[in-house]
Amino acid sequence: MAGGQERILRRRIKSIKSTQKITKAMELIAASQIVRAQGRIAAAKPYQEGMARIVLETAMGDPAAAGRLLGTPEDVTKVLVLSIVADRGLCGGYNTSVFRATERLLAGHAKDGVEARLVTVGKKAQGYFRFRGQAVDQAFLGMSERPSFTHAREVAAFAVTPFVNGEVDQVVVISTRFLSAGSQKVEVRQLLPLVDPRTTDEKVSHEDEPGVSRNIAPHEDPVKAGYTEFEPDAAILLADLAPRAAETQIFAALLEASASELTARQRAMAAATENAGELIKKYSRIMNRARQDTITTEIMEIVSGAEALRAGAEGDEGGLVIETRV
Repeated sequence: MAGGQERILRRRIKSIKSTQKITKAMELIAASQIVRAQGRIAAAKPYQEGMARIVLETAMGDPAAAGRLLGTPEDVTKVLVLSIVADRGLCGGYNTSVFRATERLLAGHAKDGVEARLVTVGKKAQGYFRFRGQAVDQAFLGMSERPSFTHAREVAAFAVTPFVNGEVDQVVVISTRFLSAGSQKVEVRQLLPLVDPRTTDEKVSHEDEPGVSRNIAPHEDPVKAGYTEFEPDAAILLADLAPRAAETQIFAALLEASASELTARQRAMAAATENAGELIKKYSRIMNRARQDTITTEIMEIVSGAEALRAGAEGDEGGLVIETRV
């Protein structure tokens, strides 16, 4: 029985070692891609800030035209929610955190009587909400690993059109914001109407959720002193700039979500590799103990057999009768 247990443990250790090689490789791949993802975020930031500055200058040129496209709506009856997660798993609680924030937001809107439409990015979101029985207007797949501006335009075309046509009053993005390699947080941010870039992004939309922000704009005031003339007029220009600004913000959200996913996967795979090493040590000790038990049992059987043979030999000699004839 001990020999059978040893074979089972040996196979289990071999399987864990194979898994450990996979998790280690995934950890190294994710770690190597994080730097590139951070570089893409930094490269896109100047364009994002420039777009925010132009939109604000245009809005200040014609405040009446900017009424519906800039600011926070007071009366919201219909909302479009854009939830951004990963196409793959094995990234710890990255996807789960976004799912929970999305469900809390949808539940809050349902309680307030607000009609909510859900659009998702990521294969995991499609499966999750389908299992939960939550209707999804549109699911975008294959964008989370390396998002491009083309992907952002595809998402924006579906998310911005209902707002432009007056079908929804607000468009909200739920994604993971990449602050640094060691800090990421899930945020609920208003996409449309465009948030005034002069406002700070430290406003929390839910007091009991410290990581949720309503702003998607840069920190500082991007407006510079001077006079700006608009051709065509500000109203027409702003109507054209708003969708483009939304594309820029969606692209930034996709980039930050991608970097956050890689960071979460790197941490999860590092923990899995460490846990695999601990399991290998544990099962190796159990296997060595089982092998020692087997060896001890075999030695005891050999000693017992030798003692039995010795005892039998001594008994034969003691019972031997020798007759002597003269």
